[in-house]
This record gives sequence, C-alpha cells and structure tokens, in this order.
Amino acid sequence: MIKLFYYNWMVRDEWFELCKQVPNEELLRNRIGGVGSILYTLFHISDVEYSWIRGIQGKPDIQVQYENYKTLEQVKKLSDSWVQETKSFLDAWSNDLENEIVTVPWTEGRYTKGEILRHVIAHEIHHMGQLSIWAREIGIQPISANVIGRGLFTM
Repeated sequence: MIKLFYYNWMVRDEWFELCKQVPNEELLRNRIGGVGSILYTLFHISDVEYSWIRGIQGKPDIQVQYENYKTLEQVKKLSDSWVQETKSFLDAWSNDLENEIVTVPWTEGRYTKGEILRHVIAHEIHHMGQLSIWAREIGIQPISANVIGRGLFTM
C-alpha cells in the first residue's frame, strides 16, 4: 500500500513538471467539474493528503490558505515539504497500526488508519483523472496513470 503513495508522488511530480508548459492563466482558470482549477487541484490533493496524515498521527490540522499559493512553484514547494514529512511517517508504518481508530475534527466519523490511507490514495488518483481531462481540453497529452513500468515493484 505504501508503494501507492510513492506512485502518487511520482505522478504528482510529473504533473507539476508538465504544468510548467501551461500558461498561468490556464492553471488558474476555473473549470467544470473537480474542485476548480488545475492549480487548485494540485494544492487540494497535497492539502488533503497532509491533513489526513496529520490526523492519523493525532496532530492538529494546519490551515493553509490557497490564496497564499498562486503559482505553480509555490504549490510545488509546499507539496514537496509535506511529502517529506509524510514519507517519514509512512516509512515507519507497521501493519499493527492498520486497525487503530482515528477521529478528526473535520468529520464526525471514526475510521481506521488503514482505511484513511486507502482513502488518501484513491482521492489523489481520482483528481489525477480530472487533471487528465482538463489537459486534453487544452491540447496537452496527460501524464500516464500506469503503475506498471515505474520501478516501484522491482523484484
């Protein structure tokens, strides 16, 4: 399961790289479906992942305002910093944590840590699909969603 986080980070980095060739106006344009714009989607993916990982650890959520991250470079730098902290947590993951119950202030449910990790993985994959549609709409070949061939599961 942790390998799928690494997959998501690889794909996210490829999206950041691809978006360097997209004019800023296109990155900020409000689009139909999804959460709004291409740039906000990249921010949102990172923010949701980081919030849930902090929640699993019993840490308070950090309220970061998108309005303070209006360039691709700013969102990428923020994402990179959060990924580093998340990697440290996931690298110490143990299957003993899988069924521990977590509650977080932004929802009333009670979830297992394993369920939350799977939700975060699926959440990013879902939004990458939306980015793919928007990329095609502006005439850009989207990033491949293939897990195969990325070297994540070498023997």
